[in-house]
Amino acid sequence: MPPDLLRLDIVVPVLIYCALLVWVGRGLSWTQKLATAAVTLALIICVLLVERGWL
Repeated sequence: MPPDLLRLDIVVPVLIYCALLVWVGRGLSWTQKLATAAVTLALIICVLLVERGWL
């Protein structure tokens, strides 16, 4: 596996995000959970792209 494929600066925030989504999303419907997940993942991707200078 190439070293860039498994990077802790990407994996750890995603795992923490998933745990928080489960905890916060207890009172949300499935549609709201999916919308929250999509928006947050899009923000994470945008931050990573800007941080790495790809945008």
